[in-house]
Parts: sequence; C-alpha cells; structure tokens
Amino acid sequence: MPLKPSQILSLLDAKRSDFTSYDTATFQEIQQYTATLGQMSRHSETVLQEKLAGIQYCGALPLEPLGKFLDWVVPSKLSWQNREESLAWVRDRLTGISTFAVDGSQIYPSKDVSIPVALVQIGWYENFHLPSGVYEKDIELDVMTPNDLRVGRGDLADRKVNLRRFEMETQRIIKYMESHADCETCLAFFDGSLVVTFAEAFDEETRNFYIKCMRQLLQASEYFRVPLVGYIDTSTACDLTEMLRLLGNLPESKSIHDAQLISRSKNQAMQWGDRTPLFLCQRSGVLDQYQDQADRIAFTYLKTNKDSYPVRLELPVWVYEAGWHDRIIDWVRGEVVIGSGYPYVIETADQVAVLKNDDRQIFYRLLQDWAEQEDLKLRLSRKMVSKARRR
Repeated sequence: MPLKPSQILSLLDAKRSDFTSYDTATFQEIQQYTATLGQMSRHSETVLQEKLAGIQYCGALPLEPLGKFLDWVVPSKLSWQNREESLAWVRDRLTGISTFAVDGSQIYPSKDVSIPVALVQIGWYENFHLPSGVYEKDIELDVMTPNDLRVGRGDLADRKVNLRRFEMETQRIIKYMESHADCETCLAFFDGSLVVTFAEAFDEETRNFYIKCMRQLLQASEYFRVPLVGYIDTSTACDLTEMLRLLGNLPESKSIHDAQLISRSKNQAMQWGDRTPLFLCQRSGVLDQYQDQADRIAFTYLKTNKDSYPVRLELPVWVYEAGWHDRIIDWVRGEVVIGSGYPYVIETADQVAVLKNDDRQIFYRLLQDWAEQEDLKLRLSRKMVSKARRR
C-alpha cells in the first residue's frame, strides 16, 4: 500500500519538540565553532601548528599558508556571465588533460538461486578532453563462485561481494596509473574518501582488506606520479571541527561537521569555486593502520554548488609537495562545470558500470542455461520465475 501522508504529518507534529530542541542546540554549537573559526583564521599556520604540537589526533594540521584567508576561504575569483563563458574557461584548463574514473555495480547472491553466485562489474571512463571528442569507456566482470562466497558463521556473503568490487575498482585505477606513469596531464578520480573510516565498523580481516587496497592506491599514485583525487560529494567528516574544538577548548559536538561549519562562515562567504586551504588529515582510528601513508592524505573543501555545502576533496600529500595542487583543483572545477554540478567523468563511469534489472535477468538466464549444459543442479525459486514471467 502507498504511504499515508496524513499519518506522517500527524507523527511529525507530535514529535515537533524533538526536532526543535535538536535544531536549537545545533545552532548554539555552530555559533561557538564559527566564532573560533574566525579567530583562528587570523593566525598563521606556524602558530596553529605550535598550538597543536604533541596532540596525536588533532583532526587536522594546516599545510598551506594561513592568516590571510578570513574563515579559511580561498577565493577562486571565478565568475562568468553565461555557460558559454564557463565552458571556454574549461577548455583553457582541460584541453589535452586526461581524466579517469571507475565505478562498480553488483548482483548479490540470492536465496532464490540454489547455488551461491554473484556478479561484480566495474566500468571506467577516460576523457582525453581533445577537440575530436575522443574518449575510452569499457567494463570488466567477475563471477563469484560458491568458493569465493564461502563465509564463516555470522558472516555475510554480500560483504565478500563488496570487498571484491572495492578491490576491482582500486586495482583498475592503479592499472591506469601504471600506464600513465610520470604523466603531468592526467588525473584519476576515486569516488569516495581516501580515508576508509567506514571500515572501522567491520571485523579485523575486512577492515585490513579495505586498508590494504587504499594503501596500494596511494602508494601507486606517488610511485607512478599520477595525481589522485578522492571526491566526496556529501561529507560528514569532522577533522576541522575537531581541530577547532582543541584550539578553542570547545565542548564536543556530535552534530557539526566540517562542510556545514565552513559554509556558515561570517566574514567571507564561499562563492562557487572557492575552497579552503589544504590541511593534513590527522583523524583518529583507521589511519593508524595506513603505515607509510598515515600522514600522507591532504584535504580541502570546494564550493561546487550555490545552494549546497562544499564538497570534500582528498589528495595525496605528494601532489601538494610537487606544487601541483592548484592546477589539479582547477581540473576538478572544470569537470564540475561540464557535469553541471558534479564531475562529469565520475557521473559517466557510474552510467557505464551500473547493472540494471534487465542485466540481472540476463545474468540468471545465462547462468541457468550454462548450468543445464554442464549438468549442474541449479534451481530457481518459484518467486524468481514468476517475476521473470511478469517482466
């Protein structure tokens, strides 16, 4: 049955005080933090580093010079009268630059199929940004067998599928880097954070797998000298928030995150294309296990949409050390312009990789035909057969 709007509105009215008290408390906390942000943005990076010296998990440390950017907003000074002007700027920045992204999709093992089997697909897109419009896009598949999906008591086979997808995505980016070694006109996007904090919720073996994949990706970027950007469209990271809490001796907040805080700046409101200075990520938790890469991830917040919080960009520290960060961030801005608010290269990789319902039906039909040919006892549930007939 469809939702009943009247019931939803009645429940919202009954619980209005919960929302109001949360909103009031959050507003008061933001006021404290934004005031501290304004004060600290007047200090140099050296002063802040001295204040934070000896604190292992201080959230963040400044990399770029500070003190001249109110509320840590670095103006881009980009303004165009129309889309044609913005695209002309993009052509000036991106012509001849290769941008690359990978995404993945999967068909999880189903209880409607008697044999445990899954399908993982990754798709990639490389845009050479040439007047000819040449590009490359393709897919890679992996069928996961009962042996691949074998799990212990309490484990989930779906998790094995997710791990395989993550591994395939990161390995494909590494392959791109290897084939473009020492390329100063290339940029690889990773759709997500380079700090796999989400893995902390898993068991040790799973967590270590994600960390290993990400360490290999970061090491490859530095070894092959191919820039890498982790693009997080909706970030709830609290690295700058934690740093300000320590600097201003503020009460801990569970509701404020960096992007929200930066967008509330009082002295220098962010305009499209503006960013924060680069900071070194000093987050507690999973980074402890990054070994040689534990102190090698930088981040900035970039305003890419007028009415949304800034996005978070993460990049290897070597990109900053090489002095490439400004042009790399310009390339990201260019991709966002082409994609009308979201990097076109990531958006296209997603379209290439996605498995639709028709693909699911084709996969199971091929599986059933192949199993009959190989005399394997594969059974589909009545429910699945019924769905296939209806569609």
